[in-house]
Amino acid sequence: MKIKVGVVQEVPVFFDKKRTIDKIESIVATWAKEKCQLLVFPESFIPGYPRGFDFGAVVGSRTQEGKELFATYHEQSIALRSEEVERLVAISKEHQTYLVIGVTEKSAVHGSLYCSMLYISPKDGLLGVHRKIKPTGTERVIWAEDDGSSLVTFDTSIGTLGGLICWENYMPLARMAMYQKGVEIYVAPTADSRKEWTSTMKHIALEGRCFVLASNQYFQISDYPPEYRKLVQGSSDDFCEGGSLIVSPFGDILAGPLFGEAGVLTAELDLDQIQQSKLDFDPAGHYHRPDIFQLEVKGQPPIKKESSS
Repeated sequence: MKIKVGVVQEVPVFFDKKRTIDKIESIVATWAKEKCQLLVFPESFIPGYPRGFDFGAVVGSRTQEGKELFATYHEQSIALRSEEVERLVAISKEHQTYLVIGVTEKSAVHGSLYCSMLYISPKDGLLGVHRKIKPTGTERVIWAEDDGSSLVTFDTSIGTLGGLICWENYMPLARMAMYQKGVEIYVAPTADSRKEWTSTMKHIALEGRCFVLASNQYFQISDYPPEYRKLVQGSSDDFCEGGSLIVSPFGDILAGPLFGEAGVLTAELDLDQIQQSKLDFDPAGHYHRPDIFQLEVKGQPPIKKESSS
């Protein structure tokens, strides 16, 4: 089976969830016409990855200005049961395109935020959510950690979808948790725009014998609303240069890496290559040694199967 996919490297409308979803709708409409069956959006695309912000937090103290900024960020984040998610589901169904979208999610139970990615099916709507299990560095000021219950995979008509967010991809056991579930299309929304990220994505494709779709924002300081630019004074305007790419199970780069501009990368994935690549290596199969190594992932759910209708 062959499918066409797209990786979106774009600029959100920062701290404005409604206008960012307007932009998502426009992008999906455009690329659905180009026969893309899956589109992947960057980490925290809604309401934007707050690169360079410290939220007024240092060890031992927090500022009132930082608390007010966090409250704004919280207000512009989205809950799973919300009109924003309903609209994303409607966009997916209207254009018959699978969507994986990085969002900052606010808990319906308590006040915490999560760095999440939503999996949306044109058949079944919201399939589920993965929440970052370990925010990186000072991301921990704004994002909570989740547990194994969101190490999710989905068996869909275009293949088994799964993946991790940004530097979770440097966690070997988290990757293995995906491989054990038979992930075929591994999605990796990120905010890492270093050239070295390309090597990481190629390694995961080779290690997991899966297609890897890595999506980053292209973002300049001038894309921040004027009231926020003062928070990142002294930084280069080339704030996040991108680096999105698509890699085959053989480690071949099919599209990208895209640096220095916004855009959408597309590629046709031949899913037969997944089994072909496992002739000589399969991390959870014949190249595994379960008599020596065993990985138990606490709370990880079984693969969720999309409906056949």
